Amino acid sequence: MDFKDVQQLFPSEDGNAKQQEELLNLIAALIKEMDTYKDPNKSILGEVKDRDADFYRGLIEESTIPTSGQQMSAVVEELLKLVQGHPYHTHKFVTNVLPMASIPGILGMLTTVLVNGNNLWDVYGPAGAEAEVKVISMMSKLVGYDHTKSWGYTTWGGQGAVFTGLRLAIAKMFPKAKEEGVPSNLYCFASEGAHYSLLKSIEATGIGSNHLIRVNTLEDHSMDIDDLKQKMIQVIESGGIPVYVVATTGTTDSFGIDNVKEIREVLDALTASYRLDHIHVHADSALGGFYSIFNKYDFKQNPLQFEEEVLGGLLQIKERMQYLYLADSLCFDFQKLGQTPYLTSLFLTKDGSSLGLLDLEEFETPYVGNRGYGSYHTGYTLECSRMASSIAIYAALQAFGMEGYQQILGNYVRVNLAFRKKLENAFTNAAVINPCNIGPITVFRIYENKACWQEEVSGKATSEAIQATNQLNQKLFELLGNDRDEVFFGDTKKVCLIEANDTKERLPVYASKFFSISPYTETKHLDEMIDFLMPRITEAMNQNNDSKKQEEECFAVLN
Repeated sequence: MDFKDVQQLFPSEDGNAKQQEELLNLIAALIKEMDTYKDPNKSILGEVKDRDADFYRGLIEESTIPTSGQQMSAVVEELLKLVQGHPYHTHKFVTNVLPMASIPGILGMLTTVLVNGNNLWDVYGPAGAEAEVKVISMMSKLVGYDHTKSWGYTTWGGQGAVFTGLRLAIAKMFPKAKEEGVPSNLYCFASEGAHYSLLKSIEATGIGSNHLIRVNTLEDHSMDIDDLKQKMIQVIESGGIPVYVVATTGTTDSFGIDNVKEIREVLDALTASYRLDHIHVHADSALGGFYSIFNKYDFKQNPLQFEEEVLGGLLQIKERMQYLYLADSLCFDFQKLGQTPYLTSLFLTKDGSSLGLLDLEEFETPYVGNRGYGSYHTGYTLECSRMASSIAIYAALQAFGMEGYQQILGNYVRVNLAFRKKLENAFTNAAVINPCNIGPITVFRIYENKACWQEEVSGKATSEAIQATNQLNQKLFELLGNDRDEVFFGDTKKVCLIEANDTKERLPVYASKFFSISPYTETKHLDEMIDFLMPRITEAMNQNNDSKKQEEECFAVLN
């Protein structure tokens, strides 16, 4: 390979037709061949690969850098091998929050890749800076922030947003913490259903995981405000300083929505009573925040003609989401319900000037940001190099608009309401354990005999019974997982914690998840889902009975 050949591996510098055509042909070949792998009756591309430990050991042994580069057609073939067996978003893809990247999102990401600017500074990444400013303004107005005072940036997922919110909370309360370190008596609070990203953030900032206080959840999987208040008072009166509260507005497992308004009221009352500094509230709205797009929807006129039950569900979500503006910071993971590719997350803070507390001095960044040119330098981000993912976000917002997002988010509610009815009609031993949470997620749990979720959640079940039901659901997990190429359900080993009648320990609840995330999943497909579940639930029950028989026989022999 000579140098001229190497040059041909790049897009042209002059827009010549030859290189343009070669690039477009390669992209077309990749897309056309991938499309042959699609099957609407499966939830993967092509054939399943057996990805056991030996598979990865083989990759380690076989993989070497070629001496001479391959032809680009051969590279495309290698890429196509990688996607074989990859999950794909047909109507049978109903696991967790892994959406299909929309066409506008893909085009936005392609634009990002083609210009390949560093979004750290507008001199290096003007397209990303321009898109980022537009997106910050759009989303600030959506949630009710004053767009002339708020600010933000795109970051590495909800984790990046939770982390920045914590960094801000510390910096506002202790401006010298960057130089002198974090005080040893800081505490953070989140519900039992909150994402583990806060745990990572507390560890990374040096506060320590022992200083994360988990607050009990209610039957609707939202934070118990009374428990929050009691635990905060206990921390304060023991000499601790509450610095950060994460209000989860749409939990990953059950779509529980914490009440930001009530949380803010409790914190304001405590800061007044104990003469504390302002306690930062971060709304982890990475998933659920997109439903704030209904905050200004006319529920009386109902211009999109949602069915009465769907409209009621959307109104129920709005009752909580309308208070997002009371949070000091929040986030939107567009790679979730925003329908854009990974990784496209947006962090917003109500007081944009507070980001200055995290900024670096000019002399610390001598090669960017302190020139006489360029006016957009994001030295306050933890990342030094930043992808301009705001371009994909901007493209999606332009293409979907308010009504497009309302349609797809409304369909998630429609499909889940219908699935719940079909599930409970088909299985007397299955219960929806997030019935109060109307949204894109249905969490369901099976029982040996009849469904008894109300007995469990009210603390009347024994720990042994809860754990036995967990094991039954574990068996269902394995059966569903083995056939996830056909229908891809989700599952969790801790959708929530509940009390038992014979222990003070709160026990985890195992459950399966139906997450309507594909734009192609409609109510007409739900009979297929029930038909898929039927033999697997029966098999889980049979396996459970066999296990119990074996245990009884072993016990009889021993005695």
